[in-house]
Amino acid sequence: MTTELRVYLLIEDLQRQFAAYLATPTRARGYPPFEGQHAVIVEVAPGLAIERVIDLALRAVPGVEPGILFVERQFGVLEVHSSDLAEVRRAGAAVLEGIGAAETDRLRPKILYQDVIEDLTDQHAVIINRNRQASMVLPGETLLVYEVTPALFAALAANEAEKAAPDNTLVDVQMIGAAGRLYLSGSTGSILKARDAITEALDGLDGRSHG
Repeated sequence: MTTELRVYLLIEDLQRQFAAYLATPTRARGYPPFEGQHAVIVEVAPGLAIERVIDLALRAVPGVEPGILFVERQFGVLEVHSSDLAEVRRAGAAVLEGIGAAETDRLRPKILYQDVIEDLTDQHAVIINRNRQASMVLPGETLLVYEVTPALFAALAANEAEKAAPDNTLVDVQMIGAAGRLYLSGSTGSILKARDAITEALDGLDGRSHG
């Protein structure tokens, strides 16, 4: 049966906040990653095809650790990581070869929405913090909200934003579902720097167009 590659994403040098987010129980059902490690994230359809994908990765490179294995309504998601970038690359290559796909067969990221909200009100901060999965946003800070599809590209957005402006606070990442969403807070200058880094990273990825 045919397996559709939706996302293939190599993330080098996991940043401190994003790695900690990935290591939370709601994300890392398997082995938690650490700062400085490298990861490859794959999304395929149909969802259960992800079980073949993880088999391909782990048989080829037993040294990589699976952090996320998730079968959602339509798609399957796998994240594996290692301190050895070459191992991660080999695992990803084994997956691509096994399903008969190339990296460029993935969907191109599509930016759906972005906004920068300055001087966040206290009530706004409270209601965001009730739903967050990472750190808290504080009243008076500047908030970046960013939405992209496929959802897993929010992972790249979070990591690239932290590389560009590590002083910002990672408030929330939603990287599985119909769309990916990222919430970052900090000073206006740092938030704008992070926003531009995200856009540049997403625009630099090739792939097929959305149907």
